[in-house]
Amino acid sequence: MKNLSLLQRMTALSLLSSRFPLTLASKSTLCSLTKRHQIGNTLFILHHSSSAATKASYFRRISTISSAVAAGASETDSAAGHVGRPADAQSNAPMERVVLPTNESSESLLRIRHTCAHVMAMAVQKIYPNSKVTIGPWIENGFYYDFDMEPLTNSDLKRIKQEMDCIIRRNLPLIREEVSKDEAEERIMAINEPYKLEILNSIKDDPVTIYHIGDEWWDLCAGPHVESTGNIDRNAVELESVAGAYWRGDVSKPMLQRIYGTAWETEEQLKAYIHFKEEAKQRDHRRLGQELDLFSIQDEAGGGLVFWHPNGAIVRHIIEDAWKKIHIEHGYDLLYTPHVAKADLWKTSGHLDFYKENMFDQMEIETEIYQLRPMNCPYHILVYKRKPHSFRDFPIRLAELGTVYRYELSGSLHGLFRVRGFTQDDAHIFCLEDQVKDEILGVLDLTEEILQWFGFGNYEVNLSTRPEKAVGNDDRWEKATSALQDALNDKRWNYQIDEGGGAFYGPKIDLKIEDALGRKWQCSTIQVDFNLPERFDMTYVDSAQKKRRPILIHRAILGSLERFFGVLIEHYAGDFPLWLSPIQTRLLPVSGTQVYIYCSLLAMFAFSISIYTNKL
Repeated sequence: MKNLSLLQRMTALSLLSSRFPLTLASKSTLCSLTKRHQIGNTLFILHHSSSAATKASYFRRISTISSAVAAGASETDSAAGHVGRPADAQSNAPMERVVLPTNESSESLLRIRHTCAHVMAMAVQKIYPNSKVTIGPWIENGFYYDFDMEPLTNSDLKRIKQEMDCIIRRNLPLIREEVSKDEAEERIMAINEPYKLEILNSIKDDPVTIYHIGDEWWDLCAGPHVESTGNIDRNAVELESVAGAYWRGDVSKPMLQRIYGTAWETEEQLKAYIHFKEEAKQRDHRRLGQELDLFSIQDEAGGGLVFWHPNGAIVRHIIEDAWKKIHIEHGYDLLYTPHVAKADLWKTSGHLDFYKENMFDQMEIETEIYQLRPMNCPYHILVYKRKPHSFRDFPIRLAELGTVYRYELSGSLHGLFRVRGFTQDDAHIFCLEDQVKDEILGVLDLTEEILQWFGFGNYEVNLSTRPEKAVGNDDRWEKATSALQDALNDKRWNYQIDEGGGAFYGPKIDLKIEDALGRKWQCSTIQVDFNLPERFDMTYVDSAQKKRRPILIHRAILGSLERFFGVLIEHYAGDFPLWLSPIQTRLLPVSGTQVYIYCSLLAMFAFSISIYTNKL
């Protein structure tokens, strides 16, 4: 059957359909039948009794859908409805949302949030006099403050918020005062605030600034703040949660109590934010991952280690197959490389000097020291170095879906977003200086094409330039940065320049995608590297028969497959488009007689079909 033409297959299907017509039902019908959330998009129920006209209608429907699926269509209008996005499944569409201000767009909001952190600290120390303050910055969507104190629970937050409301109603002025470091030290020691003393000792400026709330409470702080607590709408402030946090992020230092809050300019903005949070909660990939049986992280194996279940593995298989195909079409050679290597390799690459805290411990095998890989770059370089190269060989593009392992503290692990073992869609391009712009432009085109597969069309792009400490000469940095900038200009993409934000080894482009809730996710990155070619003594022979260093470009489009899958789950709220769905079609025979040949023919037109022969 596999060698039959499409016309021959459809003819055979037509003949069979005269005996075994199909009923086409929507996902909602399937949900009601199976009594659970269903990932698939189309249901076919096989039965015997139908009129000739009805049979023909059924066949037209299945022919249309099967042809669309065979062609790889993600969305197809048919008599059955909008197959890629069913009429009864609206969660694929971006939700309508209020555009909320940000710390960057509204300085007044930033001031409100910073002041709320101080008001909260004042309230905590009024209720818990023995508590010690540390730091309390504004953050995206709100603020937090860390305290050295007895453990808190969420039920304690209500009492703290009531005290904050009281401070806000009193309309206390915020007064800025400059004092010498010596005087600040005396004041801090007088009230026994050891963490503030440590912060003071780390400040180089003299004098330093202190902010007072009325004449009752003060904090070492650079500002800015609102003029008075009365400038805060107490109905636009909410305390959200409490969590543990180590002082300075160091596990050897005391565990603090971190209280998170959110603050807005108006009560309406707070309500919109709460609605946004609730929608995000409903889309949480950890919850949907369990409900849809996509993945798990099991205590018996360890935190941050992902088990891909059959449904999730099918999605990954679809993504990886498409990824490999398009990379081959774009001139990449695919690699598979080991998960471990001798520690000497990581010494040569510099990872043991600059990245050791993110690597798992070394292991000894027959007197030699090995280590799990945190990155794929050195392996691709070893493949490059296996033979001499001429300038005529370039560009050389090597790509791999390579699994890496990075040590993460257990408290920082978060579903698929922060794990200890993950697969990157890594590629490394070795090219000449005059090829850099074209290669970068090619990567940007490929990135855009792949991201649009998944429905991501809005990007936030940053170009990061040379930091103070960097390797490579000025001329190379300038040429590489210009090549990145020219490529972005050719794409006509809006981008921000992050002066001094590049890696020490080269400039880079970072691209964030925007999901259905308007959240930004860092996925794609393109980096020029002047460091590793030197460390590994990479060479090629130019037209004058002289040895030269190639340019190395690191790039990832999806980034971590685990993280990207988590983003996809939340973006689509688990309701994947047809082409990406683990179960794209189901056949439910009402009678189990002589249907399997028919089902086999149908399977030629679909990505994945599971056949249920049990009685409903």
